[in-house]
Amino acid sequence: MTPPPAATHAAQGSVPFAARRPGRNEWMLTAARALDHRPWTRIRLLTDLIVLCVAAGAAVFASPMQDTSADRWLAVLFPLITVAALHLRQGPDQRLYGSLVDTLAYVLGVISLSAMLTVGLESFLGAAHPIDLALRLWLFGFVYVAGGRAALLLIRRQAMNTPALSTPTLIVGAGVVGEHLVKRLSTDYRYGLRPVGFIDADPLPSNNRASANKLPVLGGPDDLLEAIERTGARHVIVAFSNEPDHELVEKIRQCTSNGVEVSLVPRLYEAINERTRLDHIGGLPLLTVTAVDPRSWHFTFKHALDRIVAGLALLAIAPLMLLVALAVKLSSPGPILFRQRRIGRDGHEFDVLKFRTMREPARAPKFTPAEGMAPGGVEGEDRRTAIGRYLRGTSLDELPQLINVLRGDMSLVGPRPERPAFVEMFAREVNRYDDRHRVKSGITGWAQVNGLRGQTSIADRVEWDNYYIENWSLRFDLRILVLTVAEVLRLRDVG
Repeated sequence: MTPPPAATHAAQGSVPFAARRPGRNEWMLTAARALDHRPWTRIRLLTDLIVLCVAAGAAVFASPMQDTSADRWLAVLFPLITVAALHLRQGPDQRLYGSLVDTLAYVLGVISLSAMLTVGLESFLGAAHPIDLALRLWLFGFVYVAGGRAALLLIRRQAMNTPALSTPTLIVGAGVVGEHLVKRLSTDYRYGLRPVGFIDADPLPSNNRASANKLPVLGGPDDLLEAIERTGARHVIVAFSNEPDHELVEKIRQCTSNGVEVSLVPRLYEAINERTRLDHIGGLPLLTVTAVDPRSWHFTFKHALDRIVAGLALLAIAPLMLLVALAVKLSSPGPILFRQRRIGRDGHEFDVLKFRTMREPARAPKFTPAEGMAPGGVEGEDRRTAIGRYLRGTSLDELPQLINVLRGDMSLVGPRPERPAFVEMFAREVNRYDDRHRVKSGITGWAQVNGLRGQTSIADRVEWDNYYIENWSLRFDLRILVLTVAEVLRLRDVG
């Protein structure tokens, strides 16, 4: 799941869209437009309706006994009820990068509700076998809709990974936040947005701009519509600029009236998380911020659950761990377990445990990570044993950390712990690095399932780790655990 290199994508992003457009086949342009939010929502609605009708028909024909006319009417109403419930509010697969795990959970909840409503309609229609029919509708409905939604999600992801099918996007605001957006979108295709230029009347000087592709500044806000026409942009992201808000609001209205989708980076975005509530005072929108409290009972419950799961897992995999321990012992001289001092919650020091995967060094190794990079992986001389390569490749070397979880030093999910010397260095060099020590360290984490393992950007790790903390929930933990298993099994599209 490591994000692909930025070079190819960035290079394409720097070429004006209009210059590439004549070379596109017409069907490619049509396909690209179909991936935009509104057309894709209609495709999803049509797909849901079709698969639900097929599911209802299958549920009726799968009956072991003769269904009455009332049963058949219930089967006709079920797709309509379910489609309405599915599209009453935005589902998780309607975001820029939808989660397959969250989508399946969402579909299961909606189908279950529809099945219960179907049972309730029995009192009006007098169906002969309401419970039996509802169970069949629930089963067929979930399988068919989940399959349809999963297929659409994976098709859209695959298509968005193709630069030719990604959405040309203009960034309003060529400042630090705008540059950060370009960096993210140019190195991670999953969002399906391809930056093609900045709009800013007072941009940062080009020599101070950090993005590798140096996107052109196509003018100020007054030039926005012309820039949309020149580049073929179908999405505009409003970051921060020096333009008066009332002028930007007018430009946003012009964009939306011309069918261009607009997204906003809110002020004080660092304080906004998934728990932020949108209210209105008259016509004024009001965002109420609810912060995550790592000292709350929610985290007490999380840590208790961690220990229960770790204890049960250790019992279940004890034979496997014995086999691995024997293989490590026979592979080379040295201890079975590798111990290394790490820093956890609130600066607590502990010894992290792993199965040893390397030969003992002749002398104490010294390693300094490259500038801006985290340590990890193979540091210096490659001393991995044959069994060590396999254990690292399958992540089986991490299993002894379940003992760390049982002891209370770690959690199943959280930021990966680091060595004391590197903690001191990164705390000085990386903004908000120490914030990750608000919670217990984890065996796996949000940064790791997003490809940030080994010697990768420490700033990116900090960003993802703090995002996890600020948006934590048990459901988020479950999603990360599922993604971790998928990563080990090389099933990288389930996120």
